[in-house]
Amino acid sequence: MIKKVLLSLLMTLGLTVMSYAQYDQDHFFYKGRQALIDGKYSQAIENFNILSHLDSTSYEAYFFRGIAKYNLGDFTGAQRDFDRTLHFNPIYTPAYHYRAITLSRTGKYDMALKDLEEAVDLRPSYTDLYFSRGVTYFLSQQFEKAIKDFNVFIKKQPKESDAYLNRGACYLYVGDTTKAMNDYNKAIALNRLEPEGYIRRARLYAMLNDNEEAISDLNTAIRIDSTNTFAFFNRALLKYDRQDISGAVEDLNKVLEDEPGNALTLYNRALIMAQVGNYTQALDDYDRVLNINPNNVLAYFNRASVFLELGRFREAINDYSQAINLYPDFAKAYMNRAYAKSQLGQFTSSKKDYDIAQKKIREYQAKTSDSTGYAAFADTTRKYDHLLALDADFAKKDFTNELLQYRDIDIRLKPLYKFTPSDSVVTTVALTRRFEDADLDRFISESPLALKFSADGKTALKNAPKMRLDVNAALKENRSSEALFAKALLETDNKQYNTALACYDEAISLSPDNSFYYINRGALQAEMIDFISSIENNVQVLTLDNAKTIKTRVQDQVARSYDYTSAIHDMTKAVGLNPNFPFVYYNLGNLYCLSDDLPESISQYTKAIEMYPGMAEAYYNRGLVLIYLKDKEKGCIDLSTAGELGIQDAYSVISKYCKVEEN
Repeated sequence: MIKKVLLSLLMTLGLTVMSYAQYDQDHFFYKGRQALIDGKYSQAIENFNILSHLDSTSYEAYFFRGIAKYNLGDFTGAQRDFDRTLHFNPIYTPAYHYRAITLSRTGKYDMALKDLEEAVDLRPSYTDLYFSRGVTYFLSQQFEKAIKDFNVFIKKQPKESDAYLNRGACYLYVGDTTKAMNDYNKAIALNRLEPEGYIRRARLYAMLNDNEEAISDLNTAIRIDSTNTFAFFNRALLKYDRQDISGAVEDLNKVLEDEPGNALTLYNRALIMAQVGNYTQALDDYDRVLNINPNNVLAYFNRASVFLELGRFREAINDYSQAINLYPDFAKAYMNRAYAKSQLGQFTSSKKDYDIAQKKIREYQAKTSDSTGYAAFADTTRKYDHLLALDADFAKKDFTNELLQYRDIDIRLKPLYKFTPSDSVVTTVALTRRFEDADLDRFISESPLALKFSADGKTALKNAPKMRLDVNAALKENRSSEALFAKALLETDNKQYNTALACYDEAISLSPDNSFYYINRGALQAEMIDFISSIENNVQVLTLDNAKTIKTRVQDQVARSYDYTSAIHDMTKAVGLNPNFPFVYYNLGNLYCLSDDLPESISQYTKAIEMYPGMAEAYYNRGLVLIYLKDKEKGCIDLSTAGELGIQDAYSVISKYCKVEEN
């Protein structure tokens, strides 16, 4: 819905905004708006960045940049831009509207509703506000209020199928299945090529025990969209209920083809595999579930049951222990662990577990009116080997993102700033946040090679052989520090690290007060360490794991520690020679991070940012470290700023790790 509203908003505002604009402002506004329409959100941000520089009070630039950030999943950055919009124009209704949508996506429903109230007061005839407020009421479980807002919206826009789907869901939550069915029927009648209506109605049919109609609707949804994993997932549950085990597994496999890390699907398949005696596959699926969510109580419990079937009692005991640690009142886990221990002859410990289980059963009995006792025991430790639906209580709590797309991705720090050779001098684009430094400009202009100073770490020299010939010829005439530095750059590009290091050493001996020499020698020493570690398959990578944290992961082999002291020493020397050069502090931030001194790395990144607020890489790296240290809010703000400054990688990290957790 937000994209639909956005397009209409762009069309209606396009002719009226930017009335103050000069030609350049009109040009960048048009390009930014067109990029939004085309879904090129990063490009849109670049154009609206320029607009905000040309006129820092342009509320439209902030507003549309917020829309772009929202669509990239950067809700923190979007909210900040909508805040700026309303600061400069407190009666701009669309900003209240979209800030409310953003607040709703981050679970701040009270604040979202307050914004929507303000927007409705300003423009009571703006129909889309009622739709958005209805969604917000629904998400905050105020279903009656949501129904009223959807009623208003439907009265004014009776052909919008999404409104019927949403109102139908509200009716379902208040227990009115008849009205829910009527709304789902209406939504399907309005848009017969939208699979969502059939999926919603199928789930309602299933609730009413009409599995034939439910499967028929899911079949239709799959015919419309053969990639709709949600339809396959729901059909698998229905096939399982009809004892069509092979059909259920086939549908679950289809989900996992497209979403190999879908935790709930893996869990359900594991249950089925265990029930049909395919214990190897069951264990593999449980392992993958626990890799995604190591706090999944039921996965430990049911994997332990498989270990019991295989006679692997010690492993079963370990899993029951994990389940008990996560759920200390899990009486059945104590009972089963008691049995496993008895099989290993651990009778004293087994008796202790049995007694604890009985005590917990009695405690539960005392809190219920059931006098039979065993029913209470069955309720307390209900059978946990049934398939879970997507809206199951357990799914909401322990499969935090039910259709989780798990990807084992590496989130790497942006590399060190250093000088690299270039085929041509890199010119600065107007309106960019370039750091002005006369010494840096002079150093680059006087170099015998064309130089680039950046953190991208990439070189693609077309004229490298000729450059080497020229530099070697210059060194024969005069072993100047400038020529030695140039040779070091070319040898580094050729992976001849020892030769490059020797050249840096000689250059520094000739010009010991040149801070840029120390920067590059320090960067080279760090690069040599990374190269050695890669050969040993111990590549240190700052990796976000699935608990939404960052960890240093070592691939394939056991971790080794590497000593960055020499590189840190060179960067520190450069600071002493040139204390107002922010890139050295950024480099120190990286080196301290790699040395596991994270508080000091944050301190160094902060110094760099204070000197040069436009250094996107410093925000990006500091954001990653802050999230690792569990300061998620500040970390996500930093990543948002990095994205705003041009690092597109920031948005993939934001979308995966800056989402609000489900309760």
